[in-house]
Amino acid sequence: LDELLVDLFLEAHNQAPREIVLDLDATDTPLHGQQEARFFHGYYGHYCYLPLYIFCGDHLLCARLRPSNIDASAGSLEEVQRIVRQIRARWPKTRIILRADSGFCREELLAWCETSAVDYVFGFARNKRLRRIIGRAMQEAKQEYRRTGKPARIFCEFPYRTQKSWSRARRVIAKAEQIEGKENPRYLVTSLGAQDWPARKLYEQLYCARGEMENRIKEQLNLFADRMSTETLRANQLRLYFSSLAYVLIEALRRLGLAGTEWAQAQADTIRLKLLKIAAQVRITARRIWVRYSCAYPWQNVFAAAWTALRC
Repeated sequence: LDELLVDLFLEAHNQAPREIVLDLDATDTPLHGQQEARFFHGYYGHYCYLPLYIFCGDHLLCARLRPSNIDASAGSLEEVQRIVRQIRARWPKTRIILRADSGFCREELLAWCETSAVDYVFGFARNKRLRRIIGRAMQEAKQEYRRTGKPARIFCEFPYRTQKSWSRARRVIAKAEQIEGKENPRYLVTSLGAQDWPARKLYEQLYCARGEMENRIKEQLNLFADRMSTETLRANQLRLYFSSLAYVLIEALRRLGLAGTEWAQAQADTIRLKLLKIAAQVRITARRIWVRYSCAYPWQNVFAAAWTALRC
């Protein structure tokens, strides 16, 4: 099933794209029983699992259930290696970029990307050393804030190497921002070059776009990805697979059946509620299958457009 998700993504494209971005993220799935591998997570404040998700745009490529007593990046390298291997077997010339928050900024993942011709842009956790480096830019942001009274941001970049964990110096981008009442600095580490991706463009256009992945995870939850009441981790992983395949079907319906309609960008829950969960009468004759719904159904045109688009 893991490989099937990637195969379905590849089949959805008629030709190889020049570039794709793989988004990685972890979320919490609350638990309310004595399930196998349940642990209390201090950040989320409850007992939960910590599933790993990998998306490419709207396409789900990985949904790996994990216990919550691990690092957010645990197991991500193995999943990325598998996915990249499948993609390159079909699209050997496609450029691949990994994108994730600071929870995935780990040496093993960075080093593998650098030796495997995979680019990356990851969030990088704040520390005092980084704050000293951007001192001048932070002062400029404060002056701009005092002058305009509006949030001000200054971008800068520099080569940086951690004292222990990194094996080499890497390009770090900093957003020195002053907002009302406090500083708001943010940092990224990337393998992308400054010529194609200057600091502001990389942060605002490429990295910030990863927030859209959170909407895809919410769609998963609306398709019952949080139903983890089975006793064993393996059985709950199977439930997550079922939810993942349900999402793939909804995404395909949205991409193929609803293209050009008002629901072309609708959330999975909206499609499920307004297009699938409707009362209808089904009558089967020798030659036809009749689906009759109420004349008051307000989205008849969308339903008809989806049926026409999907008709073989």
